[in-house]
Amino acid sequence: MTTVQPAKKKSTTTAKSQTVRPIPEFDGVHSVWPRGDRLQAVRDAAAKYRERFVSQGEVSAIKTFDIVAAPYPSRFAFQGYNVSINPFITIINRMFVIQFEGFDGKPKTLVWEPTVPAGSAESPFYHKLDEFSKKLKADKLFVKYLNDPDKVLQQLGLTNDDVDYISFDHLHVQDVRMIVGSDRVIEGETEPRKPLFPNAKLLVHRKELGTFESMHPMQWAWYVENGMDGVPADRLEVFDGDVELGVGVSLLWTPGHTDGNHSLVVNTPDDVWVSSENGMAPDSWQPELSKIPGVRAQAEFYGREVVLNSNTLEDSLDQYDSMVKEKTLASPSPRDPKWLQIIPSSECASHKRQWPVIPTFSHGGLDYGTIRSHKPS
Repeated sequence: MTTVQPAKKKSTTTAKSQTVRPIPEFDGVHSVWPRGDRLQAVRDAAAKYRERFVSQGEVSAIKTFDIVAAPYPSRFAFQGYNVSINPFITIINRMFVIQFEGFDGKPKTLVWEPTVPAGSAESPFYHKLDEFSKKLKADKLFVKYLNDPDKVLQQLGLTNDDVDYISFDHLHVQDVRMIVGSDRVIEGETEPRKPLFPNAKLLVHRKELGTFESMHPMQWAWYVENGMDGVPADRLEVFDGDVELGVGVSLLWTPGHTDGNHSLVVNTPDDVWVSSENGMAPDSWQPELSKIPGVRAQAEFYGREVVLNSNTLEDSLDQYDSMVKEKTLASPSPRDPKWLQIIPSSECASHKRQWPVIPTFSHGGLDYGTIRSHKPS
């Protein structure tokens, strides 16, 4: 089992944080009982918060980059509802660069999902899959590297020093040491890792951090063993519940896929976008529109309005509620108003070889405004 042993320095909490502020609209909704009433409470709170969120303004700029294409069991992608021929689909991991005005009035840069593939390969699930693919001499067919998260910002005229915050919707397959740095030497290396983004803090939900402290067997396969060891606590910004980061950007607690899962919500010139890995394609949040064989029919049979990404089922009812929370916040797409603006942080690719598990619709990447350096000239 994995045990987190960060350096013993005082971490920042939500109550004292100058970075984030809580969202009162969601107070108490996760305690509502019975569960059907909780779902309605989540939906109502999301609708109420959406009104206030859009009135606060838009982010300055946002741009996405595809980082890696990786294999993923097709039986997990759409809760087993989909008809599959190929046992694997390809998922695309995305990195977001977001600039916005902080609550202190200063410009901020957030990097969302800066996945380091070398770290992800050490999670038990992908480590076993990698060994299997090498035996078949097919490892190059399984993974394709698209952008190095360490080099993306240079394409935008920034340096890694310009980043204020980094975050992930959850820490599945993340070796946090390779991103935030560690004061201990990773096995097989010769010196402690330096942070990828030297001035950035990792925004992490308290429950997600707690998973590393005492991991359940149902969680183990997807977390990198020792992935938090030696991470200095003063590099972490630990928060609880739902929080706002600044004008046009919030992190909403969306538990279920993991206990500490949270979703990115941004307000743009095209209104509200949401990003998470609770689903694998727009079909996941709107199965009634899906053309993937089995997805629409099974969702209708069970009377469900969302279809879960189900590699982990820490709490499927919570995950369902969280996806409803996300779709309540999201705006219709100008490209096709039938579809809500929800962009998976890891999205099922549209490759013909994985037919018939091909998304009915894909938003592609996001590109709003101009990313700028905020360093004094």
